[in-house]
Amino acid sequence: MGIYWITPSLKGKNIVLLIASLIFYAWGGPTYLILLLLMSAISWIGSLRVEALENKPRRRMLVLWITTLIQLGLLGYFKYAGLFTATLKHFIGWPQHVLEVALPIGISFYTFQLITYTVDVYRNEAKAQRSYWMVLLYAALYFQCIAGPIVRYQDVADEITGRKVKLEEVGRGISRFSVGLFKKAVLANSCAKIADQLCPMDISVLQHQSAAAIWLGLLMYMLQIYLDFSAYSDMAIGMGWMVGFHFKENFNYPYISQSITEFWRRWHISLSTFFRDYVYIPLGGNRKGAFRQIINMFVVWAATGFWHGANWNYLLWGLYFFVFLVLEKWVIKGLLAKTPRVFKHIYLLVIIYFGWLLFRYTNFNTLMVAFKGMFAMNHNQWLDMSTKMIFLNNIYFIIFAIIACLPIASMAYRWLKVEMRRRFVSRVAFYIVDIVAPVALVLISTMTLVGNSYNPFLYFQF
Repeated sequence: MGIYWITPSLKGKNIVLLIASLIFYAWGGPTYLILLLLMSAISWIGSLRVEALENKPRRRMLVLWITTLIQLGLLGYFKYAGLFTATLKHFIGWPQHVLEVALPIGISFYTFQLITYTVDVYRNEAKAQRSYWMVLLYAALYFQCIAGPIVRYQDVADEITGRKVKLEEVGRGISRFSVGLFKKAVLANSCAKIADQLCPMDISVLQHQSAAAIWLGLLMYMLQIYLDFSAYSDMAIGMGWMVGFHFKENFNYPYISQSITEFWRRWHISLSTFFRDYVYIPLGGNRKGAFRQIINMFVVWAATGFWHGANWNYLLWGLYFFVFLVLEKWVIKGLLAKTPRVFKHIYLLVIIYFGWLLFRYTNFNTLMVAFKGMFAMNHNQWLDMSTKMIFLNNIYFIIFAIIACLPIASMAYRWLKVEMRRRFVSRVAFYIVDIVAPVALVLISTMTLVGNSYNPFLYFQF
């Protein structure tokens, strides 16, 4: 960052950023840097051809399809080859050996980004980039390449070639990054530790867990998922501000929603937007009648579920939300409109809660044991002393983690900022806190990471 800030020209800054991004990516798997370079080259060449064939629509569309199918084919091979060959072997006994393909880090994110680039050029929503290195920079930006958000090319095209770093935004970026780091290192990791203790993946241990243990463990997983995923987006947005990029918000306090429809407008917004703009609308959206709309929604939510991981439970998870979205649109829409807000919120939390159960367990036998265990159907007890002690020992942390999932802190911060600006002494004190707080958060996060080897990386499956 220091080298970036003291580099005088934008061209030099882009070179610094690109080198840093390639080193960062190679650190997690140097072999697959070649794949990132190749896929960026495919999109770069394909987009240039698409733009050059402006007056030849058929050939233009053919190039778009070829480019997109190559990208999806590579994603499919690296991410799903093992799953499909294992499934075939299970049902028909062929092939003899299941393919074991290592998953390149971040491939789900940068594949979708490169597809948006080619499609945006095809739609004349963006100009094809003449420099391969700038396309590679777009795909490889180290602070969002491996964990999102999915950034559309048209949203950052101008900033790649012409941006300015503002001191005020650097400060905001540092603050936003420190909050994200704290959410991940302190809150999400602590939630994960409790969740893994109470809702273990080992079926032999899980079947002896009390019902209360599984309920509490799943609650902690519910908090972990949001705090972890949104933390990476916070860090990416913050680091973007530090170098002059402005990424759109990716999470907007989804747990305050009052319907599944609203939840998906607030959760992983960049992914929902991608499937809406590049799958749902091109399929016809809601323009061809209710039946066709349901089919389009089915395709989108099957793809959304499958995108999250190479296991069949993710497909089930996506279709689980498809069912409730269809119900909300055509069956219970009127009932929801008349339902008091508090009951709509409870309805949302219950649906999401059980949805995370589907998301957590990739093995269906383990999933069923967990579900039955929640209602003491595994010959397990309802409450044990160990779970009670874990709950009591962590009660204040759990309350704090729940508050961190709500907009309470951001609302209080904005209110204090307005109130304290009215008095000079208070304003000075507020600005001092504004400087000290990010430093404190980074120090606490660093000490937590150094002192604790438990640092789960949920994005390994992407």
